Amino acid sequence: MNSDPDRVRRRLLALLPAAAWLGACGKAGAPAGSSAGAAAVSGAAPDLSKVKLVLGDQVNLLRTKAEAAGVLQGAPYQIEWASFQGAAPLFEAVVSGDVDTAMSADTPALAAAAGGARVKVVAASVSSPAGVAILVPPGSAIKTVADLKGRSVIVSSARGSVAHYLLFGALREAGLKPDEVSTGFMLPSDAAVAFSSGKIEAWATFGTYQASAEIRGARVLRDGVGINSGIGVIAASDAALADAGKRAALADVLQRLARSNVWANAHPEEYTRVFQRITGLPPDVAKLVVSRDRPQLRALDPLIVSQLQQVADTFFEAKLFPRRVDASRLVDTTLFRPV
Repeated sequence: MNSDPDRVRRRLLALLPAAAWLGACGKAGAPAGSSAGAAAVSGAAPDLSKVKLVLGDQVNLLRTKAEAAGVLQGAPYQIEWASFQGAAPLFEAVVSGDVDTAMSADTPALAAAAGGARVKVVAASVSSPAGVAILVPPGSAIKTVADLKGRSVIVSSARGSVAHYLLFGALREAGLKPDEVSTGFMLPSDAAVAFSSGKIEAWATFGTYQASAEIRGARVLRDGVGINSGIGVIAASDAALADAGKRAALADVLQRLARSNVWANAHPEEYTRVFQRITGLPPDVAKLVVSRDRPQLRALDPLIVSQLQQVADTFFEAKLFPRRVDASRLVDTTLFRPV
């Protein structure tokens, strides 16, 4: 799924203004006359053979695991994948109606909701917060977070991202105010090039980008343990959830994705080989990513909702969200129950 780079970058550099999300909330439901729409009206079971889900992904993480585990075989509906470098452009595609779901860390989903995006969180996963970190180049004179005072930090990929939350929390922990550092925002791939060429003093990033930089010698200044929740989410557009056919397909695909996590956690070496082959990452980078990414898909219980609310309130109080998000209204707890 492609987005115009200039348009995406402009959005990444903005504070998720509500106007950028409102009025762009995509398709309001099933097309008139469609089998899914007719089923919703008549109450009949939808014909899943006529349903297509467009599943949003980041750097093919969901797709790789699902295909490695073989959990999508025999699905009675059509699946199309749309992979993005970061959560901001992914949620932009969900808002526009081009993508039905988004997988992300907690903060991008909350940021999208704060901006007015009509989405619901339908499932959660918890993994190690070590998969997000503030990095400095090998040999950097920056030894502690406190040393960032007066320096510039690049965050991937946008305001409200999981990396931005880490930076915000790390600065507060070190007794620094956000305006005591110069913060910029770049897509991870662009930031990776700039970081490796010595043009970035410190970089707050995550996942495969973080692991690749670490393997090349980057030093972890502060990871997310103790700051970030480690909660990842799968969100779906209100339009997709209102379509009877897509809703039924989403409930089924979530069960399949849950099984893919179980398989990957039980077969880390086999999954690492598949992950490396599909992503094209070096074997040592793939191994590091897989060793950190061991989530289980979980239902949205009160503890998860409470943790989401804490993150949302932190960003709202810091004036990084344009409005307060009520996490209890953001979640749809009826779609996924682990078997």
